[in-house]
Amino acid sequence: MTDEKGPAPAHLGLPDGLVAVVKRDCPTCVLVEPVLQDLAERAALKVYTQDDPTFPEGVDVVDDTDLGVSFALEIEAVPTLLRFERGEQVARTEGWLRERWEELTGVTGLGDGLPDYRPGCGSRTLDPDLVARRTAEAGATHLRSRRVTLGDAEDDMEATYERGWSDGLPVVPPTPERVARMLTGTTRDPGEVVATIPPDLVECTVEKVAVNAVMAGCRPEYLPVVLSAVAASCTDTFNMHGLLCTTWFSGPLVVVNGPIATAIGMNSGVNALGQGNRANATIGRALQLVVRNVGGGRPGEVDRATLGQPGKYTFCFAEREEDSPWEPLHVERGFDATQSTVTLFAAEGVRGVVDQMSRAPESLARSFAACLATVAHPKLPVVWDAMLVVSPEHARVFREAGWSKARLQEEIRSLLLLRGEDFVHGAGGIAEGMPAAWAQTELPKFRDGGLLIVHAGGGAGLFSGIIGGWASGAIGSDPVTMEVST
Repeated sequence: MTDEKGPAPAHLGLPDGLVAVVKRDCPTCVLVEPVLQDLAERAALKVYTQDDPTFPEGVDVVDDTDLGVSFALEIEAVPTLLRFERGEQVARTEGWLRERWEELTGVTGLGDGLPDYRPGCGSRTLDPDLVARRTAEAGATHLRSRRVTLGDAEDDMEATYERGWSDGLPVVPPTPERVARMLTGTTRDPGEVVATIPPDLVECTVEKVAVNAVMAGCRPEYLPVVLSAVAASCTDTFNMHGLLCTTWFSGPLVVVNGPIATAIGMNSGVNALGQGNRANATIGRALQLVVRNVGGGRPGEVDRATLGQPGKYTFCFAEREEDSPWEPLHVERGFDATQSTVTLFAAEGVRGVVDQMSRAPESLARSFAACLATVAHPKLPVVWDAMLVVSPEHARVFREAGWSKARLQEEIRSLLLLRGEDFVHGAGGIAEGMPAAWAQTELPKFRDGGLLIVHAGGGAGLFSGIIGGWASGAIGSDPVTMEVST
């Protein structure tokens, strides 16, 4: 119950007098139907109905099922009764309270036989789906992207294949309403340029990212992560252009850290690197679709991968921070634990590491090192990076022994100092390897900073994972970590 003065929205053309906003799907509105009929005979009354233009009966009703008037009047509950004088709202009440209605209308004897008070119901303007749809419809008129009109006989899904927008799987048709709804996930201007996308070096706006996020199946709250992943992938440091052109297996992997991972429901636990989680699946896919549809990075054209790998559809997961024995990846890379980040890594597929016997950290570190030695090829040191994904059960071994992440990295480094005589051409009867000039040297398997360690996975299973990289540094790609900005 309120008295609020303020001008009536001019475009509504509301006359002085009484205005009621109701809906049939409200027991209190149905209860006061005879009151509204009485007021229509005894005072100047205009009734707007939110859901049924025939309700209430016997009253001159204005159809407000599009909620234009209700939104303009900021209706939050029905019935709402208002009084306007000289173009200004001078009184308002919600629900049914006989005393208040008589005071506001100046009419006595209202609602004889009715209870003195009944609370109202929620207005349809508070329905989150309707609010989102209205916001999207309003925003759709401001989109700048080219509109593609489909023929009456065209199937939406088939049309995306035929026009080359799909990665081979069905995509969600990016209607203007869906794109506008996606844009509600960020405060950034739709026209803001996020990155220049290779290989065609096309400027990509927030709106264009939103279009591809719709097609990937993202929710609006995922959009800030997608935007940051796109920006990070298109830095010179990460070198998306080179990653596209290589004949190697690799594609962009997105690792998400910080509060946003939990907020949007990402998976860092059971099957974290697999299927089943919408955020994980669609964020990585959206990045790939942006590169394909905006930058022109299509397989068989610029993308010349000899074999490729399933992660080139989508490869994204969150680090399991809550019970990790170590600082999370983004903290290790210079960010605060409270910041949300994405880390982009040029990744091949996942290979498993099984060690169900080691209970000492030295033994488990040796298992990790033996498996890591095979990244790309056992005789190729320094050139390839890798990411070691340590599961909770394996991580427990290091936690109980008090090993830091730095100690594990140093232990692996020392175990993987390779002798030149073992990795030059021809050594071990294998032609692959390094030039003979390196025969009298020792080289580490991974360059400084070339082995990233993260904590993820389910709580059961003495298995971890290795994700090999691509050519590192100036000849290839460096990992990039970037803060997520909403």
